[in-house]
Amino acid sequence: MTGSFDPVAYINEPRWRSSRLGLGRIAELMDRLGNLQDRMHIVHVAGTNGKGSTCAFTASILQRAGFRTGQFSSPYIIRFEDRIRVNGTDISESDLLSVTLDVRTQAEKMADHPTEFELMTAVALVHFARSACDFAVVEVGLGGRLDSTNVIAAPEVCAIAPISFDHTALLGTTLEEIAGEKAGIIKPGASVVSAAQDPAALHVIEAACRQQGCGLSLVDRGSLQGTHADFSYRQYRHLHIGLLGSYQPENAALAIEIIEQLRNRGFDIGDDALRTGLESARWPGRFEVVAHDPDFVVDGGHNPQGAAVLADSLRQNFPMKRPTFLIGVLKDKDYRHMLQAIIALGDTFVCIEPPNPRALPAVDLADTVRDVAAVRSSSQKQSLKVIAANDISQGVAIAREEAGKDGLVCAFGSLYSIGAIERALGC
Repeated sequence: MTGSFDPVAYINEPRWRSSRLGLGRIAELMDRLGNLQDRMHIVHVAGTNGKGSTCAFTASILQRAGFRTGQFSSPYIIRFEDRIRVNGTDISESDLLSVTLDVRTQAEKMADHPTEFELMTAVALVHFARSACDFAVVEVGLGGRLDSTNVIAAPEVCAIAPISFDHTALLGTTLEEIAGEKAGIIKPGASVVSAAQDPAALHVIEAACRQQGCGLSLVDRGSLQGTHADFSYRQYRHLHIGLLGSYQPENAALAIEIIEQLRNRGFDIGDDALRTGLESARWPGRFEVVAHDPDFVVDGGHNPQGAAVLADSLRQNFPMKRPTFLIGVLKDKDYRHMLQAIIALGDTFVCIEPPNPRALPAVDLADTVRDVAAVRSSSQKQSLKVIAANDISQGVAIAREEAGKDGLVCAFGSLYSIGAIERALGC
């Protein structure tokens, strides 16, 4: 990095890596920085699965409509800078250095130092404002109500992607409790849109809208027809997206609902921008084919719902291939139910340990794979091949060898593994 100050090292300083939910620190920090986030129109997106893809679609459409658009996502996939983007371009090292220095100056004056994610949020919002962004599309980091991104006071649109069980130790053990945290981003005066939800979650979202005096628009699953290559939604026919997952048309439908609400609020976003924005949107690590010979898919699915839609995507896109799975998970995830969703699809499972302090050791994951297979059927247990790799690079090599040149490797379980997997592949 430029100069003696390393912004990445500062933001990732172990002393403030812990997750401490609450808005006091980020509110003070942004106030010290001039509340620059209030200068932009903001789309705020919460949910369990599909947040990142929905943000990518929305940002791409807004950019195609001529708006200078920032996008903040979490976590980064390949490099630290890819979580802060303006018009599809990662923040530069020089801009990251400059903004982080200014954020640090204010953070060091605070009695309660901001956490890692609060620092990251501040850097993103200040960068977007200084880059003269018209819009910022902001993905919630964890939950919503107490997430640092909820420092946003007056979003144009609040969007709720599909809600399921994740981070239960922090967000609650029932769908209603989790939905209450996600719906905490809803603010008076905002337009609110939601993906199709479980009735228990939808009831909570509807109640939050009533409390805040907001209307609610829902994705109409009944009007969603086709696949990523050619699908229709409401009055829009023959839409195309480059993201392959079977779940992506539904994420695109949520983005369309966001755009419809922005149109209702007076923003000029034409149909051509909507179509080309959907088609040109890119989002790494979401059922993405990153190599061939064998075909190599990486997917960031890291909870049971994500594993279930991954299984659907594999059946839809590779109906004639039985994948070799390359799996790494965090120990605080519901990885047993994740495995149950995909165990029947493969005969070979290569286990790796993601580069994260919360990672489950590969040998422990391998034992769980065997346990899940044994519960499912004794015959699969006998035919199953389970390998615990020493590191991700070795895991990639083993998985490719096991799949063979004409086969298929599917890597999933944690977004944190994707960068190392792609580096091992030479991507």
